[in-house]
Amino acid sequence: MTPAPALHIVLGASGGAGNAIARALHEAGLTTRAINRSGSADLPDGIENVAADVTDPAGAARAVAGADVVYMAAQPPYHRWPEEFPAMLDTVIDAVAGVDAKLVMVDNLYGYGPGAGTITETTPERATDSKGAVRRAMTERLLEAHRSGRLRVAIGRASDYFGPRADNSAISALAVKPVATGKTIRWTGSLDAAHSVAYLPDIARAHVQLGTDERADGRIWILPHAPAVTGADFLRLVNAQLPAPLKTGVISKTMLRVASPFHRISKETLGILYQWTEPFVVDDAAFQTTFGPFTTTSLETAVAETVAWYRRHHRRP
Repeated sequence: MTPAPALHIVLGASGGAGNAIARALHEAGLTTRAINRSGSADLPDGIENVAADVTDPAGAARAVAGADVVYMAAQPPYHRWPEEFPAMLDTVIDAVAGVDAKLVMVDNLYGYGPGAGTITETTPERATDSKGAVRRAMTERLLEAHRSGRLRVAIGRASDYFGPRADNSAISALAVKPVATGKTIRWTGSLDAAHSVAYLPDIARAHVQLGTDERADGRIWILPHAPAVTGADFLRLVNAQLPAPLKTGVISKTMLRVASPFHRISKETLGILYQWTEPFVVDDAAFQTTFGPFTTTSLETAVAETVAWYRRHHRRP
């Protein structure tokens, strides 16, 4: 009797990363189920959409039923991470362990903190801000679950991403989405600091690699990135794709402080502003050495594809 194909389940499939991972799995010919609260994520035909609340044990168990690999891209609202994210992760770990599946965590670089230098998998995690501390604690939960044999875990980390359907990305929201309406395109912090950026379709393909390769198990991976770029250079790349360049601007620390009493995202950004005012650069050599060569999309092509998508889908009526 032919065994059933492996089932890959994406939690948080309505978000930028989850949606992209579900699409990448489908494009790779893998059986894919997409989970979000409504069960109506914008995805191609052939991907099963299921409604479930993974903060609830019963909902999480229903979401991962039958899974071989689970991709954890769900997250609470940004300002509620400290209060809600650890409990959500614990619920998901319990559910995934209950079906003997592998868990791939969609992670970021918040745990490293300021002054990290070029970030690799061996860079010490020293973040003390609330979001960074939460991410550090969650990583330890995941690795301990793997070490104890409860479940297999792989953790994929990326810097700030951008791309089609990435409205929850600061780069997409500030530097690309405004092209659809002719508004000013902006960068946060400093236009001159080198910053690693990740193209979302590349990051999605890299997570599929982690989910389908046993060599990924039990450790953190810095995912493939294009060479770091400054904010000024990124905005020039965006303007190069337009019939006429838009005005550019920078969201400074002073502006964030002024806005923070009445603008939640500004308040939340202040705690991690170091990521945008000092060099924030990764080294993906370990991933490339283990799984490569993994070709990333050139930054020029990635920006062109993202700009074109936002001009098509968000143009003012």
